[in-house]
Amino acid sequence: MFGKAKDLYAMQKEARAMQKQMKQLRVEGRSEDELVIISMNGVQEIENIEIHNELMDLNEKNQLVKSLKQAWKDAQKNLQKEMMKDFDMDKLKGMLGG
Repeated sequence: MFGKAKDLYAMQKEARAMQKQMKQLRVEGRSEDELVIISMNGVQEIENIEIHNELMDLNEKNQLVKSLKQAWKDAQKNLQKEMMKDFDMDKLKGMLGG
């Protein structure tokens, strides 16, 4: 029983360390027209949004929404790429008991 509790504690400690590491990871996403740039960390918290002045016009609201969505999608894609670069299958298997 104590062995299982010790394993659980070790897994929780590892998960906290991984989350801390992910918060330090930074990625950027850009809209296709590059008028919107979203910066976020590895746990998908937005840290900055840059919007080109041209999109600040009320007549450009639909384009702004479209560009924000594109930039967010690009940021998520870039985050996945970064995570896969540092992905350690053996570490994950160990955490899952495999």
